[in-house]
Amino acid sequence: MKPGLELRLGQSLAMTPQLQQSIRLLQLSTLELSLEIQQAVDTNPLLEIAETDEFGESGEAFNETGEAGSTPEADFQEDPNAVAGEALLAPNNELTPDDPFTLDTQWEDYYEADGSTSFSASEQNFDDYDPYATTSNGVESLRDHLLSQIHLTHLTPRDTAVATAIIEAIDPTGYLADSLEDIQAMLSEDWPDIDLEEIGTILHLVQSLDPVGVGARDLNESLSLQLRQKPVDTPYLDIALQICERDLIEAIAQREYTKVQRTLGIDQAALEGALLLLQGLNPRPGADVGAEAADYLIPDVMVTLRNNVWHVDLNPEIAPKLRVNQTYARMINRSSRGEDASYIRSHLQEARWFIKSLRSRNETLLNVARAIVARQTAFFEQGETGMKPLVLREIAEELSLHESTVSRVTTQKYMLTPRGTFEFKYFFSSHVGTSDGGECSATAIRAMIKKLVSEENPRKPLSDAKIADMLIEQGIDVARRTIAKYREAMGIASSTDRKRLI
Repeated sequence: MKPGLELRLGQSLAMTPQLQQSIRLLQLSTLELSLEIQQAVDTNPLLEIAETDEFGESGEAFNETGEAGSTPEADFQEDPNAVAGEALLAPNNELTPDDPFTLDTQWEDYYEADGSTSFSASEQNFDDYDPYATTSNGVESLRDHLLSQIHLTHLTPRDTAVATAIIEAIDPTGYLADSLEDIQAMLSEDWPDIDLEEIGTILHLVQSLDPVGVGARDLNESLSLQLRQKPVDTPYLDIALQICERDLIEAIAQREYTKVQRTLGIDQAALEGALLLLQGLNPRPGADVGAEAADYLIPDVMVTLRNNVWHVDLNPEIAPKLRVNQTYARMINRSSRGEDASYIRSHLQEARWFIKSLRSRNETLLNVARAIVARQTAFFEQGETGMKPLVLREIAEELSLHESTVSRVTTQKYMLTPRGTFEFKYFFSSHVGTSDGGECSATAIRAMIKKLVSEENPRKPLSDAKIADMLIEQGIDVARRTIAKYREAMGIASSTDRKRLI
């Protein structure tokens, strides 16, 4: 083959740095976005966060003379000094040799002291050895809770060591995870003559601590400890203790009520009374102590009903207001050469790209949220049963976006509504045909199943086939296996396991 030249015409998509940045910001969650913004502010001296005290009650920004200026939204989108700084990006910008504001000099020549001073070490009232410190999140753990009670007792050093070893072996739910033999083997290094009887005695002491039922080796022992704390004249207390001590809890869980009645020689009324007593106990006594602090979601948008119309607004707290540093902007307007000028010029462009990408992200997020609310109005008015079937493609076609873009927007983005906080993806679900040729959302069907189960007779729970028949009567054509799939996905037990004696 001979080499030659050939001309071809084609199209290709170039992923510019700006486009890559916009896509990356679009898929970030609120927490990840705040970290990204903080990193950008830390690495770009031309980018700064507008402090809240610079804005009046009306939300307007104030200039150096104290007069009302642009709104916070305008500061977020574009700073006037940043616009003026565009002249620096032009190659024909020249600087006279005698211009006193050349940047090829020392920072101290332009630093203006504002009179503020940093706090001295003596003014910092922090104690690195706080005796009342508990866990990192400020919540006392179960271990610390038990140890604090042991320290209030007058035990010998040997008994304290045994009690501490037992507490160390208790898991977060309150049960003893290690056997007494393992605890003995661990303690024998310091106390060779320690025996199981001595450890068992200290175990009974630990089991008397708060919360009631902690330190048990199994569920039967934990429930027995809790029952023994009740008054002796409590009705059916003796029967409930027999159920625990004779290891009949498993039979109760398997709904083998006849077997329990026959073993204990009691009638159905006595068994019902004992079961009511057992249901009031805590099967995981340690779970309520030292629970981690709840993780709160910060919604990206807020949905409110005003004048009988649903409105969608961005949460103003999801991102700080950004703007270009005014001091640098003034300096760069008067210089166009030198390494410092090139450095500041490049960071000015990056700052403006970042602000523009944030604005584009918020606009896309708001448009997608409004499209979702417009299609799911029945949900906000009726609840889950009013949910309409919706797929990503429908929103993408309505907003002239790619389906992958809508997928990024709806992932880890949350909407605060009068009915609670939901992830955007919650409003998308498959559909099931109805008898009149329409469609019903899978979310609505699951809500109907949950409602039917909650209203059923616990002595005669509804089977999957019966639920399917009841939905067909409402015009929703759904198979029994579909009911079983939705029921299992919601964590609802089968009709056999849902059957209750009381």
